[in-house]
Amino acid sequence: MIKAAAPLIALWQRIPKAVLFGVAILIQCALLILMVADRMQILRGGLEVTLQTQPVDPRDLLRGDYVVLRYDISQLPAGALAGQPAAERNPVMFVKLAPNAGGLYEAISVHAEPVPVTAPEVLIRGRLAHGTSCGAAGRAFCDKLTIRYGLESYFVPEGEGKKLEQARNQQKLRVVASVLPSGRAAIKRLLLDGQPVYEEPWY
Repeated sequence: MIKAAAPLIALWQRIPKAVLFGVAILIQCALLILMVADRMQILRGGLEVTLQTQPVDPRDLLRGDYVVLRYDISQLPAGALAGQPAAERNPVMFVKLAPNAGGLYEAISVHAEPVPVTAPEVLIRGRLAHGTSCGAAGRAFCDKLTIRYGLESYFVPEGEGKKLEQARNQQKLRVVASVLPSGRAAIKRLLLDGQPVYEEPWY
């Protein structure tokens, strides 16, 4: 095995360091472009849903210039999943949402697999943070589930965080998220008293 690898090692050692450095930079750039393109796809092609934020424990202080966000859909009853075995400790979850009379999207049901939806329903994908430590073996779904959707923080201009945290804790802050048919979501804009205050650029 070592002898077979020797020619490859020798070839690798003959490659100029400048070339290796250039290749590393190109790979990093390609990964960054893929991340930006992925986010653009969600923001441009997703369906907009408006979510109500909830107050956050005051011990969760503003870190840097981003606001910690929690939603009505962050903690949900397990429904039919309660007591059922979970495939893993923090599995991917799917929550069916539908708009209420005021236009806010609320949770209708929670699922361990994708389920069909009909307009104006939306299926949003998240990952279980807490709620699989029940049952005799400690690997079943609990009655209450805490789910994270990748929408739990938002970067803001320096000095703006406190104002938004106060609005969040007064339940005056809402988030418009863009959700793809696959369930993947991203924050598109923030609403303060119903008015847009921050719009997420596509890039």
